Amino acid sequence: MPLPNVISLNASEPHHALTIAPPPTGLALNGRIRVPGDKSISHRALMLGALAEGETTIAGLLLGEDPHSTAACFRAMGAKISALNTEHVTVQGIGLGRLLEPEDVLNAGNSGTTLRLMLGVLASQPACFFTVTGDSSLRSRPMSRVVQPLRQMGAELWGRKDAAFAPLAVQGTTLRPLHYHSPIASAQVKSCLLLAGLMTEGETTITEPALSRDHSERMLKAFGANLTVDPDTHSVTVTGPTKLNGQAVVVPGDISSAAFWLVAGAIVPGADLTIENVGVNPTRTGVLEALALMGADITQEKQRLVAGEPVADLRVRYAGTGDRPPLRACTLAGDIIPRLIDEIPVLAVAATFAEGTTVIQDAAELRVKESDRITVMANQLNQMGARITEQPDGMEIVGGTPLTGATVDSYTDHRIAMSLAIAALAAAGTTTIHRAEAVAVSYPDFVTTLEQICLT
Repeated sequence: MPLPNVISLNASEPHHALTIAPPPTGLALNGRIRVPGDKSISHRALMLGALAEGETTIAGLLLGEDPHSTAACFRAMGAKISALNTEHVTVQGIGLGRLLEPEDVLNAGNSGTTLRLMLGVLASQPACFFTVTGDSSLRSRPMSRVVQPLRQMGAELWGRKDAAFAPLAVQGTTLRPLHYHSPIASAQVKSCLLLAGLMTEGETTITEPALSRDHSERMLKAFGANLTVDPDTHSVTVTGPTKLNGQAVVVPGDISSAAFWLVAGAIVPGADLTIENVGVNPTRTGVLEALALMGADITQEKQRLVAGEPVADLRVRYAGTGDRPPLRACTLAGDIIPRLIDEIPVLAVAATFAEGTTVIQDAAELRVKESDRITVMANQLNQMGARITEQPDGMEIVGGTPLTGATVDSYTDHRIAMSLAIAALAAAGTTTIHRAEAVAVSYPDFVTTLEQICLT
């Protein structure tokens, strides 16, 4: 049940509004919680299961809107995917090169991962024609970063602004191998080209300027792809054509979802939270390194391997004492940015409670996410009393100014909505977050979990 006078969700049309009003005496955030399955791994399990031969079983799948979009697209191309649930999903794969031409437009919804990765699959399916689109947010996000290298492989794609934006049309064809030197470290670009390379004769190599998350490499190897990784040059090579075989996949908790509770525990006095079963893949733990730089008290417990992915329980405790702020400022830039790009909105919240000025650089990618996350986070937190200055590729955050409740807006961005909710937990007064329904994209039970830790 909701906690009276602290959290309420108004689900009236046209948009949900989440209201958070901590009592003057503050909240006591305590307890053990679990977060949804990792979104990146959930997408890849559904896709590779559909492209494999035989049956793939998935436990722990994220039930957010984005994986539902991936499942719907591959069902439309012939894969048999059971109803999605967290316990047991089965995928009867159709096999590489055997996807059916869909009767209708493939709709990726709000999911950039679905659309960008799927383009590599569609472009390499000979003799099939596809049209793909997404919601208004996805149609405004850049696709050139995958379209251009796919065209270098011989792909035939058309769309708005020379296929820079969806809707897109794809005529599947036989591709040629490519060694692509990506100008950005992007798991979506890398994964798109690896998927295209599965059906391409020869070696397809992607070299990045820095290491991006490696869930695709780990899972492709598990499914039987001929894949090699050179960590010294940040390069990965797939040799095709190949065959994938169905696997049993266990999806760990998403560290991007855990990040909200890690920051909550770091900024709310007296907090002591344990987030169970979280994936701690080294390509995703930039948020842990950043919070360690800021002095957060976070420990990894019960470290283990689950289906090839490192997993741990994460315990966070408030580290402030007396008048000393709980955190200290730091600079986040360079190679760490690709490993925490999705967590920067909530790290900006943490920085408002840190002593000194936190500088975030090399994060221009945030401007082309579900919203312009640099502008939106700066504007919304400043409405709550923060002192944030936008930079072209990041922001400067002067910590130590107490936040006060305000009326803010998620701009239909799930990570913005949840980050503002965490800020509201440590703010004085009432905060109302409009368009809070956006959390369903990656964390449908976010409000329920918020109520749980406040009630503990």
